[in-house]
Amino acid sequence: MDQIKQIIKESIDVKERLLNDPILVDKIRISVDLMTATFKNHGSLWFCGNGGSAADAQHLAAEFTGRFYKDRDPLSAEALHVNTSYLTAVGNDYSFDLVYSRLLKGKARKGDLLVAISTSGNSANIIECIKTAKTIGVPVIGFTGETGGKMADLCDILINIPSKDTPRIQESHILVGHIMCYLVEENLF
Repeated sequence: MDQIKQIIKESIDVKERLLNDPILVDKIRISVDLMTATFKNHGSLWFCGNGGSAADAQHLAAEFTGRFYKDRDPLSAEALHVNTSYLTAVGNDYSFDLVYSRLLKGKARKGDLLVAISTSGNSANIIECIKTAKTIGVPVIGFTGETGGKMADLCDILINIPSKDTPRIQESHILVGHIMCYLVEENLF
């Protein structure tokens, strides 16, 4: 029982640090404004991540295309990893480092937005995708852990959760993502 309570407390502590960080809270607001503008201008949101971050990417894309709270029209959002035939072909024929960047290059347009998720901020395929976004003129919101890793210098907006513990970072990523979904939906509908 003590371990369970300790884990819950650690999760709450990370969220309290996030809550009490005015710079991070402002970055969330700025991200919401950017997402809202992207949708208002008929752009798309593209998400990428690996492992649990891929699950978060797919989850958040679904909240935008389906619904969050409101019964409303779908918004254009997609996780870049959902086509397993593509993912395995490019991973095999080229490199796993290029699976997201090649797809983004083929699909994204100026006026779109990339949300790149990596707890370490150092995933090679996420870094390559961010670099490709920059060549297309697509801004990037990065979700990372405390240090931001290599993504810190590449993202237009960095949501670096104040923790070095992967599960706590991922829990806060989905919290921030849900906040963004809620506020974007409120702004548009």
